[in-house]
Amino acid sequence: MNYDEKIILKKVQLPYTFNDVEPVYLTEATMEQRAKKVLDLMKEDNFDSLVIYADKEHGSNFEYLTGFIPRFEEGLFVLKKTGQASFILGNENLKMSKYARLQGELYHYPLFSLPNQPMENEKSLDSILCDIDFSNDKKIGLIGWKMFTSTQYDNSAIFDIPHFIVEAVRNICTIEAEIVNAAYLFIGGGKGARTINNANEIAHYEYGANLSSTSMLKAMNAVEIGVKESYLGNLLNAEGQTNNVVTIAATGVRFEKANLYPTSKQLKLGDTLSLTTGYKGGLSSRAGFVVESAEQLPDNQRDYLEKVAIPYFKTVVFWLENIRIGMYGGEFYKMIEEVYPKEKYHWHLNPGHLVADEEWMSSPIYPSSKETLKSGMVFQIDIIPSITGYGGVSAEECIALADEELRNQINNEYPHLWGRIEKRRYYIQHELGINLPEHVIPLSNLVAYLRPFFLNKSATLTCVK
Repeated sequence: MNYDEKIILKKVQLPYTFNDVEPVYLTEATMEQRAKKVLDLMKEDNFDSLVIYADKEHGSNFEYLTGFIPRFEEGLFVLKKTGQASFILGNENLKMSKYARLQGELYHYPLFSLPNQPMENEKSLDSILCDIDFSNDKKIGLIGWKMFTSTQYDNSAIFDIPHFIVEAVRNICTIEAEIVNAAYLFIGGGKGARTINNANEIAHYEYGANLSSTSMLKAMNAVEIGVKESYLGNLLNAEGQTNNVVTIAATGVRFEKANLYPTSKQLKLGDTLSLTTGYKGGLSSRAGFVVESAEQLPDNQRDYLEKVAIPYFKTVVFWLENIRIGMYGGEFYKMIEEVYPKEKYHWHLNPGHLVADEEWMSSPIYPSSKETLKSGMVFQIDIIPSITGYGGVSAEECIALADEELRNQINNEYPHLWGRIEKRRYYIQHELGINLPEHVIPLSNLVAYLRPFFLNKSATLTCVK
C-alpha cells in the first residue's frame, strides 16, 4: 500500500465470526517442549535453579510449565537444572499438583493460603527450601511475572515477588550464590521461551482471539441510543472464560468516581464510546462515537474522521503490510514513527506487543531494539493516539507471524483453524482492501476492522485501490 492511498468510509459486509469453536488443549509434546526450552536456557545462562512465583493475577510463567495457576492463593514452582521439580502450595491448591502437566514433589505451605485459614502442617519457607536443597547452587533465578527494563537500575536485582520469599531464598543460600531476576528466560530479551509458539500453541491461543473478537462484534452491533454500558459489557464476556483485562464498556465521561467497570449509564447521541475485552491469546478494543455520520459529531470534532480516524487506520494498514519476519523490532518501531509521528499523534507505548496467557507479555518493538521478529510470535496491534480536543480511536486485534513451515503445520494439524484464518484473510484483502502478506496470519476476526461511527453498522474504513 502507498501510505498516501485514499481511505474512505465504505459500506462493507460484516466480518466473519465463528461460534462454538472448541478450545484446543496443549499437548504432552508441547509441554515437554516447553520444559526443554526452559532447561536449555537455564544451561545457556548457567542457572542451577529457578524459583517461579504465581498468584491469580501473575501466574503465566508458572502456568507455562505447570498448566495451572494457584487461583486465589499464591504458589511457588521450583525447577532445577537436572529437571527436578517441586511445588510449594497453600491449602486449596494441594490437589492441583496431581493435575499438573509437569510432575514434581509437593510441599504444603499454608502461609500461601487465604487469611485465617488453618495453619496445620506449618513449616517455615526456609526449611522447605532447604529440603529442596540449594546448597550447591551458584546461580538462582527468581521469577514473578515482570522483566524489568529500567535504564537507571540493575534490572537483575529488582524482584516483583513478595519480600518474605526473596528473603527465604537468600537465607538458605551460600554467600557466593548469585540471585537474579530471570523473568527474561520466559518473556523477552530476545530469547524468552514463551515468545515463540508452535502450531499447537497458536491453535490454543486462537480460541481466545476468536472469542474476544466475536464478542466485540456482538457488542458493536448492539450499540443503540439508550443502551446501558452494563448490557454491552455483558455481551463482551463470553463462554464463562476469565478475562485477562478489565472489560470496558464506557460511554461519555470515563472514570467518574474512579470507576473502571461498566455501569447503568445509557448511551447518548454524540457520546464517545470505548469497548474492550480480552482472553488468553487475544484482545479486541474499539473506540469511536455513538453517531451515524460526521454531522452528528460534537461541533468542535466534525473533522474527527480526517484528523483522527483515517490517519490511525492508515497506520494499522501500514503495520500489517510492512511487518516482516527477521526484521529488528527497532527498525519496525522507526518505520511506524515515520508514518505516524509521535510528536503529532502523541502515542507513547510500543506500537505492538506480544500476547500469550496475558494481554501484554513483553514487546520486541521499541526504539533501537535489536530483538528479531520471529515466526511463531503472536502480536497485538496496539497504537494509542491522544489528540487534544478529540475523542479516541482504537482497533486493537491479534495476529501471528508464521513462516511457510509453520503455516503448513497449522494447516495440516488444525484444518478448521486454518479455514478460519483463510476466511479472515479473504475479508481483510477483499473487503478492506489491505495487501496482507502471507506470513501475517489473523487470529481474530476483526483485524483492521474500524467502524468509527458506531451507529452506522454497515460502514467501515477501507483502502481504495
